[in-house]
Amino acid sequence: MPPTAGRVVLDDEQLDYSSRKSVRAARDKMAIVFQQYNLFQNMDVLRNVTISPLKIKKRPREQVEAEAKELLRRVGLAEKHASYPDELSGGQQQRVAIARALALKPELLLLDEITAALDPELVNEVLDTVRTLAGEGITMLLVSHEMSFVREVSTRVVMMDKGQVVEIGTPDKIFGNASEARTRDFVGKILRHH
Repeated sequence: MPPTAGRVVLDDEQLDYSSRKSVRAARDKMAIVFQQYNLFQNMDVLRNVTISPLKIKKRPREQVEAEAKELLRRVGLAEKHASYPDELSGGQQQRVAIARALALKPELLLLDEITAALDPELVNEVLDTVRTLAGEGITMLLVSHEMSFVREVSTRVVMMDKGQVVEIGTPDKIFGNASEARTRDFVGKILRHH
């Protein structure tokens, strides 16, 4: 369903939801990692990471597989390339999903509550991967309830409530000197529990 209000601007160009070409061009610049890993259970890790660049982007297999192995190394799973998803922990599966998204070479990596489906003990291995990617300068849009992590890795934070933007600012501003009462209330409650 297309949006009913607001606008999306990528690279100084407004996305036109009525134009398939505009939407396709925007999608080609992005990759998304969801809460659920959405890995193909009948494919090994390497095939999960390479399928989109091979089938959608029509890139050469040898090049794609070499890049995929490097991505798996970057997310700490080089030795798991021949494993199947059911042989991996939730944190490992989520890191495969991150490698799969990166295999598309996105300009923008979208991360939607990527730790929500994980056991608490596995959260840090995924957050460490995202922390590394942030340090490498990869542009990410992160939706998360892990507030201390958001504060650590973000350059801009958007506080939302009921689908509306409440406030946008640096992590220091949002977590330490918010302008809006709703933001201060939320941050106050969160900080009391951390």
